[in-house]
Amino acid sequence: MNDASTTPQSAGMGLAKSAGALAGLKVIDLTRVLGGPYCTMILSDHGADVIKIEPPQGDEVRDWGPPFDGDDASYFIGVNRNKRSIALDLGKPEGKAVLLRLLEGADILVENFKPGSMEKWGLGYEADLAPKFPGLIHCRVSGFGAHGPLGGLPGYDAILQAMTGLMSINGDPTTGPMRMGTPIVDLATGLYSVIAILMALAERSRSGRGQYCDMTLHDCGMALLHPQAANFFLNGKRPMPMGNPHPNLSPYEKYATKTGEIFIASGNDGQFRKLCEALGRPELGQDPRFLKNADRVVNRPALMKEFEAVLSEVDGKELCNTLLRIGLPAGPVLAIDESTAAPHTAAREMVTELDGYRGLGTPIKLSRTPGGTRRKPPRFGEHGDEVLAGHGFTAEEIAALRASGVLFDKRRR
Repeated sequence: MNDASTTPQSAGMGLAKSAGALAGLKVIDLTRVLGGPYCTMILSDHGADVIKIEPPQGDEVRDWGPPFDGDDASYFIGVNRNKRSIALDLGKPEGKAVLLRLLEGADILVENFKPGSMEKWGLGYEADLAPKFPGLIHCRVSGFGAHGPLGGLPGYDAILQAMTGLMSINGDPTTGPMRMGTPIVDLATGLYSVIAILMALAERSRSGRGQYCDMTLHDCGMALLHPQAANFFLNGKRPMPMGNPHPNLSPYEKYATKTGEIFIASGNDGQFRKLCEALGRPELGQDPRFLKNADRVVNRPALMKEFEAVLSEVDGKELCNTLLRIGLPAGPVLAIDESTAAPHTAAREMVTELDGYRGLGTPIKLSRTPGGTRRKPPRFGEHGDEVLAGHGFTAEEIAALRASGVLFDKRRR
């Protein structure tokens, strides 16, 4: 099997320098859009051989642009590196047969079809896949899961941000609820799905058996409600949007300076007193209104006014550098173009490049088996012949699948 996931690259930035911690694992990826593809990209970054099976029309986020690179939108490019793409019509019996053949020897299946779809096709975990592939870990990503009042219904990131309460705590009192700028529920569901899969792999090493991972946008969105849910469970008060301030800490704010906006945080009373000294206002650390964090939260407006007066006269970036180096949390408010060009970003290899592809690097840094970029994101159906030949299909069988409308090289519009 021609699998670049086992071959470290040598030229570029943020590239794999080892086969990876997950080398040898085979993943069949039936996911589209974001949560599922983000999950499988993380697995592929660390050496898993991910075979992305797209429907004849392709993963729809290939169209979610501009900007585009050829026919592929940035939205697709950003979460699909290191994978091989094959396009199959699973609605045809021949397509299902190909999938079952690809599942032979697979460790993980990830899909995000509407609950009940795989079962309808004779590919449900309990009845169909587990008996044939007892070691298979089947991870389903869905909006709400299969049971409960909303079971089986579709879900998108923004809808779940609204329904879980995340929007209600974003923004400020003047804006009302706001969608977070990043699709946080989709991304978190991808992350939680990786955690679930790795847990299942760890358990399989003891039992020899796979299992089903039921991952939903709803549950993962709910899991992100800290500390607001914890506050509500304790005091019974509905959390409200506060903008930049933290509901439990002060100071924890954005401030204007002569050279731009900065963010300053203080996690304990000692840090606060040290911060006041660094800002040339040590008396604020002894002010009865600000002695304890609870005092500062109650008297937040007064503290903000004192800090605003001091900070408006300083060089913000220079101050942040000074504060960080004496152990105080502070940082400049950067735009994306600034943060991706920052020297520390380069030092941490958080921008990766390979043959014209540029993306965010993996944040998971392992000492012996580091992951990274091995392949550019695949073009639609780019690896169909390669994948099938690697699974024992003859040239004649591949040609027949193409001729019968099961295997695709170009998207069906």
